[in-house]
Order: sequence, then structure tokens, then C-alpha cells
Amino acid sequence: MTEHICAEIVPIFEQLNHDELVKVSNLVVHHHFQKGEVILSPNTPSQLVIIAEGAAKTYQLSASGKEQLLSVLDNGDFEGEKNLFGVVNQELYVETLKKSAVCTIATQEFQRLLAEYPSIALKLLKSNAEKIAALEKQNQLLNHDSVEQRLATYLLDLAKIKNSNQFVLPMKLKELASFLGTTPETISRKLRLFNERQLLTQKQHTINLIDIEELEALKSA
Repeated sequence: MTEHICAEIVPIFEQLNHDELVKVSNLVVHHHFQKGEVILSPNTPSQLVIIAEGAAKTYQLSASGKEQLLSVLDNGDFEGEKNLFGVVNQELYVETLKKSAVCTIATQEFQRLLAEYPSIALKLLKSNAEKIAALEKQNQLLNHDSVEQRLATYLLDLAKIKNSNQFVLPMKLKELASFLGTTPETISRKLRLFNERQLLTQKQHTINLIDIEELEALKSA
């Protein structure tokens, strides 16, 4: 890992020059986690968490202890920005999905950085707005009565984001099931049903949407 790779791969730092990136790097603490380790929780110190290599999931726990997936983090993604603006983390968890290299920046250190580079604060606000929009989209998905509607909506939205009817699912069935509020078995069964109805084809995690019109009709049913 180079001296400022964590800062270099995060979009909020993309306008900084080399010397400024090195300055950010001096605030970074590097960690290595195995699969299934919790990086951020209500019990961990207030900090910004950056995924340098690997993957992680963010989720909340319901009153019954059931996990509700919020997002999957990939290289360059980060979480914990609300802490930087004084919001106490009461319910968010970040857990590694595989062996990962993670960088953290303590809230107090990062706040000093924001004072020196206001453009970073603006990018953080933009990022936070995008996450709020994504959560609103997920809530809309969960409001659909049937899993078929939720899955069709998710796949169509993903195709629009990827600008292609063929794409790789960004999460495993277990995570996708949690995201859509169902079980992996149900997701697997619905994908087979969509395949049998010739709405799509599936090869491992690669999906190819065939009948967009029928999927749109199913989404709106």
C-alpha cells in the first residue's frame, strides 16, 4: 500500500494535490481485518472508515436483532461521515465481507482537515445526500407487497445505473435478500422463475435482462 493510497482512491479527496494527499495520509491509521469483523459500530470510536481493499456491508439491527442491510462498500467507499458533523452513531454497523485493508481517520483530526479544505466538506455533504437518496429508494422497494416487484425494481434500477442490461450483481444473494427484506432462498427461487419466464438469463452473478417491458409491467403491478 503506497503512502497515500487511502486518500487517493476516495472521491472526496480527488481535488487535492500530492502534498495535500500526503498531509491527509498522515492522519490515517491502517488496519487489516478478517471476514466478518465489525469495523464500525455504536461502541467504536467516532471516525471515518475507508475501504482500501476488500469489501464490507453497512447495516442496522431491528428491535428483534434482525439485520437490515443498507449498502455494500467496495474499494474507495467510506462510512462514518455523519460522525464528522457531530451526529452520534446509535445504530449503524460496518462489517467486512472478506479480508480487507481499512483506513480510519479520527473525527477530531478530520474536523481540523475540513477547516483547512472546505471543498472536502461540500463533497461530504453531497455524499451524504446521495446516501439519503439511496435509503429512500430502498424504503420504496420494501414498500412493494411482493418480492417479485422488489426484485424487478432493483434489477431495472441497477441496469439504469450500469447503463447496460447486462451486469454483475454487486452483492451476494444473502446480502441482496437482506437488502430486499426477504430470504436468500426466495431470491434464488424468484431469479429462477424470471429465467423460466425468459425475463432474464443468469450465469453465476452475471444478469442479462431480456424482457425489459415485462419487467417494467411486473414492477408496476
